[in-house]
Amino acid sequence: MTFMTWPRLARFLSLPLALGLAASSACAQSAAGFAPLTIQDQGSFAVGGTVATTPGAYDNNQPTAEGQSFHGDHLYAFYQVPQNARALPIVMLHGAFQSARSWETTSDGREGFQTLFLRRGFPVYLVDQPRRGRAGNSTVAATIEPTPNDQLFFDQFRIGKWPDYFDNVQFDRSPETLDQFFRSVTPNTGPYDAGVISDAISALFDRTGPGILFTHSQGGGPGWLTAIKNPNVKAIVALEPGSGFIFPEGELPDAMPSAAGTLEPEAVPLSDFEKLTRIPIVIYYGDNFPTEPTTERGQDNWRVRLAMARLWVDAVNRHGGEARLIHLPEIGIRGNTHFLMSDLNNLEIADLVARFLAEKNLD
Repeated sequence: MTFMTWPRLARFLSLPLALGLAASSACAQSAAGFAPLTIQDQGSFAVGGTVATTPGAYDNNQPTAEGQSFHGDHLYAFYQVPQNARALPIVMLHGAFQSARSWETTSDGREGFQTLFLRRGFPVYLVDQPRRGRAGNSTVAATIEPTPNDQLFFDQFRIGKWPDYFDNVQFDRSPETLDQFFRSVTPNTGPYDAGVISDAISALFDRTGPGILFTHSQGGGPGWLTAIKNPNVKAIVALEPGSGFIFPEGELPDAMPSAAGTLEPEAVPLSDFEKLTRIPIVIYYGDNFPTEPTTERGQDNWRVRLAMARLWVDAVNRHGGEARLIHLPEIGIRGNTHFLMSDLNNLEIADLVARFLAEKNLD
């Protein structure tokens, strides 16, 4: 299939539909019933990255590294465009130990955010970040060890406290679902580098044109940096950002110790930070972690991240921005794990996000 850039697609497709909240609910009902979904265009490509070259002359008959090149540190993107598409596409960036699969079919077999937002009329781009998944060519060497970590992730991603599930958890408890969840974990093939990731995501936004960025967990930090680098990022929806909280130089809050380690804020020039004040930003956090210190590692890990995120939102708004943070239990939505986009109530979470986008005239 021939790839068409988003500006070209925008001219090709029908005008965006003006869907309100009632239509959003209708989409949700259709999604639950697996109504047919027509895709106008789809494809995949790599973007960003670098090319390393080795001096010398390449010999076809006695090949060595000499004279050869190596393409790496790009991202992989898979995109789909529904019929009657809205004007702004959504780019979905995964978190640590994850890939684009985070946004696809849920571990228990339901539609994930990819399809839920296609049903709402948005073109969707799913990303495997540099040095992960289908973008595994790293220009920096790393050793991948088969380290057992299933139980750690069960705790840290707040499914429960191994081997027990939280009583209200929004996660299907069948062994098959848990097996699928564990098999979604995938390693870095090179050192994690927020700058490399944000450079590649920025290159993607150069290609798509204006759009909305969804981030999850560790993707939060590269998300902020991408919005600083590229004005085509028109809004950010951050699901449980876990690291990379950036503040203006001279305005860093104290580091926050927890049972899982210390969370450190990061400094950027004020002129860069102020670029984040020009776009709407919303952050969501789920349930089953305290707001006071605890010795429970899996929960205390998120206590400090929520606290740092509150300070981050305050800093953005203090400098004239429009950021908000929604802690779901505070609005009566309970049981969510770290993976809000694939929990049993992901339709409800998608509706929250859709309302935010509608409020900001991004739909």
